[in-house]
Amino acid sequence: MDALRNLLGLSLAAMALVAVAQQPDTNAPVRQSAPVVVANRLVITLRGPLAGYSAQERVDSVKQRIDTILESDRLPVVSTEDVEDGTQVQLDGKFAFLVTLIDIDPQIGETTRNVAREAASRLKRAVAEYSEQHTLQYLLVQSGWAALATGVYAGLLWLLFVIHRWAGHHVARVAGARAEQVHVQGVSLLDPEQVRWVARRLTAVIAWAVALFATYSWLTFALLQFPYTRPWGEQMEGNLLGLAGDLALGMVRAIPGLVVAIVILLIARLIIRIAGLFFDRVERGVVTMGSLDEDTAVPTRRIFQIIVWAIAIALAFPHLPGAETEAFKGVSVLFGLMISIGASGVVGQAASGFILMYTRAFRAGEYVRIGEVEGTVVGLGSFATRIRTGLGEEVLLPNSVALQNTTKNFSRAVDGAGFLVNTGVTIGYSTPWRQVHAMLEEAARRTRDIATEPAPFVRQTALSDFYVEYRLVAYAPIELPVQRIDMLSQLHANIQDVFNEHGVQIMSPHYMMDAAEPQVVPKAKWYMPPAERPRD
Repeated sequence: MDALRNLLGLSLAAMALVAVAQQPDTNAPVRQSAPVVVANRLVITLRGPLAGYSAQERVDSVKQRIDTILESDRLPVVSTEDVEDGTQVQLDGKFAFLVTLIDIDPQIGETTRNVAREAASRLKRAVAEYSEQHTLQYLLVQSGWAALATGVYAGLLWLLFVIHRWAGHHVARVAGARAEQVHVQGVSLLDPEQVRWVARRLTAVIAWAVALFATYSWLTFALLQFPYTRPWGEQMEGNLLGLAGDLALGMVRAIPGLVVAIVILLIARLIIRIAGLFFDRVERGVVTMGSLDEDTAVPTRRIFQIIVWAIAIALAFPHLPGAETEAFKGVSVLFGLMISIGASGVVGQAASGFILMYTRAFRAGEYVRIGEVEGTVVGLGSFATRIRTGLGEEVLLPNSVALQNTTKNFSRAVDGAGFLVNTGVTIGYSTPWRQVHAMLEEAARRTRDIATEPAPFVRQTALSDFYVEYRLVAYAPIELPVQRIDMLSQLHANIQDVFNEHGVQIMSPHYMMDAAEPQVVPKAKWYMPPAERPRD
């Protein structure tokens, strides 16, 4: 038991000694560092304190010794020698500075010898540049090269300015002309003036980028010509080469992924092209598969294309450069969220358009009435239906509105071109219904664009409190919206003439009581001024 207690005590004592040893020594001097710079070039960074000398004091004494040696006319020879305390760097065999253990980092594999050799190499270059700085002929030659570079740079800027003005005007003109040619169903998609503005701005951005690159290159070359500014030029050149290398390396690394993404998209395009041949045959009526016919071929083609492109983009997305980065993922999530929120109405309109196409409610060229809009369908798109009324207007009806309202199709009751027309009147009970039928049929016969076969007919649609509702139904073999509205106008005029000829007053819109005199127009008053009687 006593032995166990002694062992436990020794363990606790050892742990306490280790903890004390690991605590930082607050009394230890702070490690200092200072650079040795010769001819504006960093040679080595010395540290301190060493033997009572701070790092800055060591550097000051090193600079004094090197300056004294460099005052000689000939170029000193740089060498290194291992000594007991480290490795010396010498100039013409004279001591310049000492690299000790405090100046190196053993954890990264540094030794006094290799650090001294690297410092000696930099010192040798600095000594050569120091000699060049004090050689007038060398400075004059380098100044000539710098002046020549400056002249070339100025000429390049002037040429770039001329090219920018010409290219900006030419590209803007060509882009504007191309934009004027981009039409979808007769509607221009691009504003030529905006396209010209964008083209001019793009050429300006390219010109500025080339000018900045030329400026950077000229400044780097000019700094490299003079010994004192050469380190700055080397740093700029290294940054430019590093940036170019990173860009080139990134492009090389991105090539395999881009090739895979392009191949996926090309395969998707090939699939759509092959499927397009099949859908073209369906649209022409050559092939029919169940419910897939001429009417449903267009929406089915669009749905197929959307599905194929969605799958292709999902497969190609991971292979795009930067797809694995958090920034790319964040932008993708934000873009998807914006589309989800902003495109809900668009998706609803597209779904309504597909429903209208698949239900075959109407086709282009048919005469319909949707809600309060009546006319010829001139286009059934994914988002809206265009209807031409014949009154000089074209109504753009959202597909969701067309789906929510009752649709009357006047072109489906008969085969071939044309449509059914119907119009109604309300006549009092004192007028024989047979007479009303005969008068409406006579008005239809007088109308030029109403066919005799099938013959027009009249139906009594309601027996109201004060009048009977009659509706004339006829067939008109015409197609143009303008002809249809003219035909309806002529039919209404003929109905009024026939009823006036037989002294029957039309009680529309609502019959409330008998008037003191019959509300008819005698034939003698049909052409009251400013109306003119036709010559025939």
